[in-house]
Amino acid sequence: MPDFAYVALDPAGKERRGRISAANDDAARERLTGRSFYVVSCEPAQAKTAGQSLNLNFGGRKLGTKQLTLFTRQLSSLIQVSPLEEALRTISRQNEKEQVRDILGNVHSGVLEGQRLSEAMKREPKSFPPLYRAMVSAGETSGSLPQIAERLANLLERQAEMRGKLIGALAYPIVLAIVAMLVVVGLMVSVVPRVVEQFDNVDQQLPLITRIVIGISAFLAAYWWVIALLMVALGVLLWRMLKEPKFRYGFDAMLLRLPLLGRLLRDLHAARMARTMSTMVASRLPVLEGLRLTSQTVRNSVLKEATEGIVEAIRGGGSLSGAMRSAGVFPPLLVYLAASGESSGQLDTMLERAADYLEREFDNFTSTALSLLEPLIIVVMGGMVAVIILSILLPILQLQNFTGA
Repeated sequence: MPDFAYVALDPAGKERRGRISAANDDAARERLTGRSFYVVSCEPAQAKTAGQSLNLNFGGRKLGTKQLTLFTRQLSSLIQVSPLEEALRTISRQNEKEQVRDILGNVHSGVLEGQRLSEAMKREPKSFPPLYRAMVSAGETSGSLPQIAERLANLLERQAEMRGKLIGALAYPIVLAIVAMLVVVGLMVSVVPRVVEQFDNVDQQLPLITRIVIGISAFLAAYWWVIALLMVALGVLLWRMLKEPKFRYGFDAMLLRLPLLGRLLRDLHAARMARTMSTMVASRLPVLEGLRLTSQTVRNSVLKEATEGIVEAIRGGGSLSGAMRSAGVFPPLLVYLAASGESSGQLDTMLERAADYLEREFDNFTSTALSLLEPLIIVVMGGMVAVIILSILLPILQLQNFTGA
């Protein structure tokens, strides 16, 4: 059934825009008139839909993390003072990006057609994940959508903050290491060969360190393209092998065993789980359903298996804290606070406290790791440059001593 884009006035005189599915133009106008709308225009939306489909195929038809967070914060504020459809229309209109307006307009149309907000969000599944829609549905069912939207906005903002800190903690050392390697390679490829030319006519044997540096420099200058091809080939091979479940599981397990990165990943996952479960419990969303949806968003295979194991343990009659303890990947503090929350009937509060603590620990750990990694990389880079300079100076000093003798 084709879609029709319409502009109409409701009984209160407010302008309404959206889409409606109907057999033809007359049927669409008849449905709108049945809602007591005065139809201003009603046109087929096939061309626009095709354009949106094109964007969707290329990954364009999707709300980004920042856009979803901003939408949730705006929605939580507006629905406290205005009807839902009015809030959706306001948010959609004030956005500068046409793509975002189309997505939100599609959701708005669903609400105007009588769908619940969670059902209307299913029209844009890439923009609104299942866990997000489940929390919205729980809020609609309990009549506490404004409060649930507020908690969702807080959750998304905290997750974005933690994600930014992780990227910041990893990006700076990686960029610094890459720059250091490029400097060293540049010296080996461009500077060392020119200096070596000055020693071609020297009859004396060059020092060992100079011969090693010259050999490495000659190899890099002659076979840099081979090294580049090998790195690209290894990258492609790793990318393809990561699609194999067994290899991916072993790779993810190896990441968790790394001294610094492993702890970063475990702490980040534990904090995210605690914050998400706290929001789920406060939103009256069943923990079992929430954990099942959460496990689908976990990328690390080992952590995903542990989360799925928690779901099965709870389904079998176990407690949340017992299942987390059996998983073996969650910090003891989180397990203890979850057990305390279950026994006291304040699970959401205790999980929120655990999330706050784990996030502080994450901040402290990343700060300490950065303070150690930065000077370490600088010292290693300085040492390599010193070796190159020493390999150049030693033959000169040796030649001066020989001439003086």
